[in-house]
Amino acid sequence: MSEATGKYSITMPRDIAEAARARGGPSGLSAYVAAAVARQIERDNLNELITVAEAEHGAITEGEIQALRDQLHQARGGTNAA
Repeated sequence: MSEATGKYSITMPRDIAEAARARGGPSGLSAYVAAAVARQIERDNLNELITVAEAEHGAITEGEIQALRDQLHQARGGTNAA
């Protein structure tokens, strides 16, 4: 992350904080939490995009989802449907 940083105070359950601290390794808790929040923001943005697309084009069916999973599996070198 190349952006300027700031110091913030957050509250979270102790067990989650300790698990994050343990997984943070040399980068530390702050880097681990920042990466987790960045991933959540990406997911939120994708969910908003999906909502807009479904409002315009209709909901995606389970069949369409499975067909795309099959294509992805084949692209990754898979030999049969997942």
